[in-house]
Amino acid sequence: MGHLFRSLSLVQALKARGHAFFYLLNEHPPALEILKQAGLPFEVIRFDSSSNSWEAALIERFGIQVWINDRLDTDLGHVQAVRAAGALVATFDDRGSGAEASDLNFGPLVFDETLKGKRVLQGADYLALNPEIAKYKRQRRELKSLLVTLGGTDTYGVSVKVVEFLKGSNPSITVVIGPGFMHQAQLKLAVTPEIVVKSFVPSLMEEMARHDLAITGGGVTPFEANAAGLPCIVIANEWFEVPVGRALESLGGCKFAGYHENLDSTMFQLDLPIARMSRLAMETVRLNGADRVVKELEGLLG
Repeated sequence: MGHLFRSLSLVQALKARGHAFFYLLNEHPPALEILKQAGLPFEVIRFDSSSNSWEAALIERFGIQVWINDRLDTDLGHVQAVRAAGALVATFDDRGSGAEASDLNFGPLVFDETLKGKRVLQGADYLALNPEIAKYKRQRRELKSLLVTLGGTDTYGVSVKVVEFLKGSNPSITVVIGPGFMHQAQLKLAVTPEIVVKSFVPSLMEEMARHDLAITGGGVTPFEANAAGLPCIVIANEWFEVPVGRALESLGGCKFAGYHENLDSTMFQLDLPIARMSRLAMETVRLNGADRVVKELEGLLG
């Protein structure tokens, strides 16, 4: 779901600059519902890399000039098929065999290695952050309210573990779960009456604006939070999120609690310099990444 939410910010920038686009995605009801509600064009397909025909058929049907992959590890056969059919290829955070053959590889969330690609652009300057953030930007001074938001799916049910750590804490606590969350029974047993649980809020940015600290995964969300002045405790839900958490901590707006299987429990004592973290967050994470990405995509077309 993190890939989908990132793309929603990117397509806003594409629309603003007059570019036509559509989504290709697999049969995933929560994602499809989000696109339907947003009125965004899409096609449901099977990503079958064993066939070289499905990409070419779509490229011819829609006149695709640039094919953008945001699904991590692409394979070489797929990228070759797309390029052979006449489209240029851009990809995000791609470490697969197709990365090297791609025309552009954006690595906004890759901090511990050098990606491959005909042109590689790494770093947080290429984060496609939600422009809605700007109207919620503010300095936090003290910790009165805490938000737990660990992804649209929260594959490993880390929200439950975090709630157990936070029981008895002084700030008010709100837990937001996404449309793909599958641990409702465990969470119901873990929460106490004073903890508020919200399911798939209409605007995560608006929800974040109500709080002074967020506990998040190691994807785009902590960058969005920091851009709005909201400090974070970051948990790596996947191993590739570990360097993201460390990088965010080095910027000053976050603390990294480690990989979800062996968390640093002392982080949840919440003894944090909230005002300093909020200030550094706003200074180091900016909001023009989506425009930068679109301009680079335009550059592919000459």
